[in-house]
Amino acid sequence: MRRRRAAVAAGFCASFLLGSVLNVLFAPGSEPPRPGQSPGPSPDPGPGRRGGRGELARQIRARYEEVQRYSRGGPGPGAGRPERRRLMDLAPGGPGLQRPRPPRARPLPDGAPGWPPAPGPGSPGPGSSGPGPRLGCAALRNVSGAQYVGSGYTKAVYRVRLPGGVAVALKAVDFSGHDLGSCVREFGARRGCYRLAAHKLLKEMVLLERLRHPNVLQLYGYCYQDSEDIPDTLTTITELGAPVEMIQLLQTSWEDRFRICLSLGRLLHHLAHSPLGSVTLLDFRPRQFVLVDGELKVTDLDDARVEETPCTGSADCTLEFPARNFTLPCSAQGWCEAMNEKRNLYNAYRFFFTYLLPHSAPPSLRPLLDSIVNATGELTWGVDETLAQLEKVLHLYRSGQYLQNSTEAGRAEYQHLPGSTIPQEDYRCWPSYHHGSCLLSVFNLAEAVDICESHAQCQAFVVTNQTTWTGRQLVFFKTGWSHVVPDPSKTTYVRASG
Repeated sequence: MRRRRAAVAAGFCASFLLGSVLNVLFAPGSEPPRPGQSPGPSPDPGPGRRGGRGELARQIRARYEEVQRYSRGGPGPGAGRPERRRLMDLAPGGPGLQRPRPPRARPLPDGAPGWPPAPGPGSPGPGSSGPGPRLGCAALRNVSGAQYVGSGYTKAVYRVRLPGGVAVALKAVDFSGHDLGSCVREFGARRGCYRLAAHKLLKEMVLLERLRHPNVLQLYGYCYQDSEDIPDTLTTITELGAPVEMIQLLQTSWEDRFRICLSLGRLLHHLAHSPLGSVTLLDFRPRQFVLVDGELKVTDLDDARVEETPCTGSADCTLEFPARNFTLPCSAQGWCEAMNEKRNLYNAYRFFFTYLLPHSAPPSLRPLLDSIVNATGELTWGVDETLAQLEKVLHLYRSGQYLQNSTEAGRAEYQHLPGSTIPQEDYRCWPSYHHGSCLLSVFNLAEAVDICESHAQCQAFVVTNQTTWTGRQLVFFKTGWSHVVPDPSKTTYVRASG
């Protein structure tokens, strides 16, 4: 009886969570408006508090114009400095990780604009290989497996499964988040504050579309819908990725860690030369990125800036970081030279490169990797040179040119046993692709022999038909070969006696 009650309670809780998510995010609504479609008149203003309705309307207007600017093209003239607020400066343990709940609406303040036009033709839906229609509200009516993933300063993220079985991420304004809550406390106008917060989500949606790249999360679609008593709430549908957990990454193979750094280098190069101009990520932390099939992708763009910092002299061009500051030159046109690019690059150094690049790398590649880490840490290179050096490392590693010359003198002989494997007799090594055994990638058979010779406990190794992202073969290293069994997909090499 007790077990049955527990099962019923668990089922009730799961149903309640799913129903709540569907109520907040997936209420039936209209499809996204056509580009250029008028959003309609704003509701009557509600009562304001400290700051006044006019200030709230001014902030909404400013965000509206920013989204419009990014929708049309690059930065406009007279753009100001990047905002001082950084999400990384917020005290931990704030309200940003609470689950969102439906709000009570208040009218939009006077003078606030409606929604900007939707972006143009976008990324294909999940599983598509070419251009195709966006996913809209209809795709969200029969989702399953809704799971709350987490929240930040402004947005809440959910994981759902579409009717075809594909898992996607959904983003919406977090009704319990810091952004909406602080605005309501100041202005007392929940509907207008929702509109203010939602323009950050809309900005991110536009930037995901304009900055399309293999290392930018794919935008699959979006939906405007009525949720509770707030009309036209916005939900975006994006590619689903795994969170970047640095502790776990430090335990993975160097090859996978290098792939993340290479992905980041390619992303920063794209941002520095984007169609909008040089884009900087004001909130640059691992949690702003996800991993999709081993590739690093930026997912959070609502705090991105395109405009370079205006200046009258180099004193206006100071990049400030917790550990050190940098002063950049002021150009004759009155802009700090490459400040967006350099901000991204130093953040890549301090959050990724310094931890992931050098450790457990092949010895012959370490001098080049140290040069990359040092140059990005001192900002002596730009993103172009940094990417060129990362691509050079990839070429040396993928081609086998990194292998140091070794003579066959003194090597043991190995007996070749095709179509066989050793199911047990494992030992652990680090870094390994498998925590319970020693599974490493090799360029060729000679490298596998060298690795086995360098491990005192290695007496045999098994070459699999699996390869890594660079095309290298995965090999299990073993302590013996007392039990060899047939396996047509593997080849075993055992150390010859004597």
